[in-house]
Amino acid sequence: MGMSAEFSGIGVVPGRVIAPALTMPDPVSAPVAKSAPADTEAEANRIREASAAVHAELRERAETVSGDARDVLKATALMAKDPTLVKTAIKRLPETDAETAIWTVAAETAAQLERLGGYMAERAADVLDVRARLVAHLRGVPAPGIPHAAEPFVLIATDLAPADTATLDPELVVGLVCAEGGPQSHTAILARSLGIPAVVAAAGVRDVTDGTPVFLDGGTGVLRTEPGATETGLVEAWTETAGRLQSFTGPCLLSDGTRIPLRANVGDGAQARAAAAAGAEGVGLLRTEFCFLDRDTEPTVEEQAEAYGQVFAAFDDHKVVVRTLDAGADKPLPFLTDAAEPNPALGVRGFRTSRRAQGVLERQLEAIALAASKHPVTVHVMAPMIATAEEARQFTELVHAAGLPTAGVMVEVPSAALQAAAILDEVEFASIGTNDLTQYVMASDRMLGGLAELSDSWQPAVLQLIGMTAAQGAVAEKSVGVCGEAAADPALAVVLVGLGVTSLSMAPRALPAVAEVLSGVSLERAQQIARSALAARSPSEAKAAVRAELPILDELGL
Repeated sequence: MGMSAEFSGIGVVPGRVIAPALTMPDPVSAPVAKSAPADTEAEANRIREASAAVHAELRERAETVSGDARDVLKATALMAKDPTLVKTAIKRLPETDAETAIWTVAAETAAQLERLGGYMAERAADVLDVRARLVAHLRGVPAPGIPHAAEPFVLIATDLAPADTATLDPELVVGLVCAEGGPQSHTAILARSLGIPAVVAAAGVRDVTDGTPVFLDGGTGVLRTEPGATETGLVEAWTETAGRLQSFTGPCLLSDGTRIPLRANVGDGAQARAAAAAGAEGVGLLRTEFCFLDRDTEPTVEEQAEAYGQVFAAFDDHKVVVRTLDAGADKPLPFLTDAAEPNPALGVRGFRTSRRAQGVLERQLEAIALAASKHPVTVHVMAPMIATAEEARQFTELVHAAGLPTAGVMVEVPSAALQAAAILDEVEFASIGTNDLTQYVMASDRMLGGLAELSDSWQPAVLQLIGMTAAQGAVAEKSVGVCGEAAADPALAVVLVGLGVTSLSMAPRALPAVAEVLSGVSLERAQQIARSALAARSPSEAKAAVRAELPILDELGL
């Protein structure tokens, strides 16, 4: 046995495993520039064929998965046939060959996105992933991807492209460690949906040699090489207690009987049915983008109603909270958004798109009302990217005009938290999107490993805004939930409840662990723990203070 080494990062999916490490293969290498082709039209056709082939491959993979994974693959497939990328590369052909043209144009596009920051910077990695797939097709070699092995392994990578994360096989990839990325990155979100123990922002982890036995603790964020008896005992303890976390039947009650509804974040009918089977008490976030992705035209009212109806049918006796189309930024739509915006993350996205494309939101609300009329489900509708009370009023008027009784807003812009009292005067409920709220409060790109501590919903400034919003909800006697990734963290869930949040919505796999931890605290105890987190000066200090007061987290390996 060699010397043991330890690497620390941010744990994003709890679980303990021991398995050999395998590192993601090196990416596709840069092409060696060649002279201009003799037949530029033939070379242009090669680019068009590669674009179509990669698009078709990713679309085909999207049909084999559901939920977040499907949406991510569809969005990546759209990039592969991006007409701007293809046309710009073809224009370079009088100067160079197809491989070099694609390589340089994609590099320039990624650099532009990184300079924009925020959501657009997240898409830079996706562009480079698509570039690698296009160049691999042009070379006639396999596209980059997850390594294959006969036995389960812990995958180590700098970071993973969404297209790779979305198709991980949990039977083989039993753990995931990335040297970069943040707790709210696409990699982290998809790992949660798959239930794979995962750690991000673990600097230096790529130094681990393939085949080295490693111990991974996704709860504490630790990877240790050459595990011994101590680590084996920790894995055995996790295996024994994890059985308690395999199912959730609801309702979720604190130790004093206070009820905290636990709902699910879903993206389509299949994911809604899986969430219902997992015990979710309804849907706290229905991402309606799944109806619009990979389309050049707006779906009809009837098409939308059919899609929403599949979700409603899974929860006939529960509440379903529908978020209207959150287009823009990292989800551009050709019929709705402007790809030429200088900073789309701060541009026309979410509710703001209704100013530019008249009728799209109204038709979506009509479709939601039509679907709701066919199912005995309680439908609440909320708008993303609301920044002012006036916007909240405008949205409520549109919701009521569509015959839907209950309008709410997403609180993900700092101004919405600061103006929560005025906004709640205009709507019936609010739901805090901690992913965006954290990103905008801390001015940090959640995909950058170097900013992982800033891109953390444990940041005291973020917790303060959540507490302010929940307090205004209590004064107005209106519900304030959380539907961001923070709700899936059992320790942070206790803090959120202590801050006054009235419901939590998360990936279905997180429901049992969150319910188990919440059941062990009273509302008063949760409020005390929340005060400890608020008093901290950093997210790590806040986490440590809360974990010290919740020994069940270590007992369960969370």
